[in-house]
Amino acid sequence: MAQFGILTALLTPFTSDGSIDGDRLAAHAVSVIDRGVSGVTLFGTTGEGASIAASERRAGISALVETGVSGCRIVLGVYGAATADVAAQIDEGLRAGVTRFLVPPPYYFSGAEEDGVFQWFAELLALSDPKAGIILYNIPQVTGVGVSPSLTWRLKETHPDRIIAIKDSSGDWANAEKLLAGKSVPVLVGDERLLHKAVAMGCVGSITGVANLYPERLCNVIATASEDTMLSQTVERIVALPIIPTLKVLLADALDDPVWENTRAPLTRLTAEQKSKILAVAGRGLAA
Repeated sequence: MAQFGILTALLTPFTSDGSIDGDRLAAHAVSVIDRGVSGVTLFGTTGEGASIAASERRAGISALVETGVSGCRIVLGVYGAATADVAAQIDEGLRAGVTRFLVPPPYYFSGAEEDGVFQWFAELLALSDPKAGIILYNIPQVTGVGVSPSLTWRLKETHPDRIIAIKDSSGDWANAEKLLAGKSVPVLVGDERLLHKAVAMGCVGSITGVANLYPERLCNVIATASEDTMLSQTVERIVALPIIPTLKVLLADALDDPVWENTRAPLTRLTAEQKSKILAVAGRGLAA
C-alpha cells in the first residue's frame, strides 16, 4: 500500500480582524515540510476547516501553492451535508492542483443509517471529478456520524480507484486494529498515542495536529514504530484542554508569535489559567 508518512494538519492563523493570514499559513506549511513531514492537510479539523467560508478557501490554497508547496503535498479538508457543496470544494482544490481530499461524513443527521451514509458518499463520488482521491474521515466524536470498517470496505469495493485511505481519528484502538487487520484500505491513525502500535500493524501514516509542533518526533515514530513516551505524555496534556486553542498557544509560544493564538468562533482562546498550565509543562516544545 502507498505510504503517506506524516502529514501536518495545519493550524490556521487568523489576524486581529478575523481573516486568514495567508503569509503565516504558507510560511508555516513550508517550515513543517522542511522539518521532514511528507505534506500538509489544509482546513482539516485542526485548521478549523468547518469554520472557513467557501469564499476564503481559494485564498488559503493559493497562499500555499504560490509559496511553492506543490498540490501533491496538500490534502484538502472538505465539509458539508449537501454533496453538491462538497463536490464544489473538491473541484476548487483540483483547479489548484490538489488531488487528495479528506472527507468526513455528513454531520447534521447524526442518526443516519450506514446505508444512507454509503449513498451520500456514492453520490459525492458520482458528482466529483474522478481525479479526486478520497480519504474517508472517521471522527465520530466531532461529526456525530462514524465511518465504520464495514462502510469503509464497502466503499472501497464499489469505488476502488477513488477511496485512497481512511483516517481514523476516533481514538478507539479496537476500531483502528480492525481497519488495519482488514488490509484492504490504507489506514491513517490520527491519535498520536496509538501511532507506534498502528505502524507495527501496517498503518501508512498519520494526519496529525501535533505535527505543527513536533514534526521530527512524529516522523521518527513512523520510521521506528516505537513510542515516544515524552511525546505521548505531552499529547495527554494537550487533549486534557480544548485541543485546537491549546495547539495554537503552544505554536504561538514556539514561534514567539501571539497572532497564532487567535481562534474563530465558536472556538475561544484558552483562559489565562489554562494557558499558564499548558505552558508550564510544554512551553517552547520538546527538543527534536
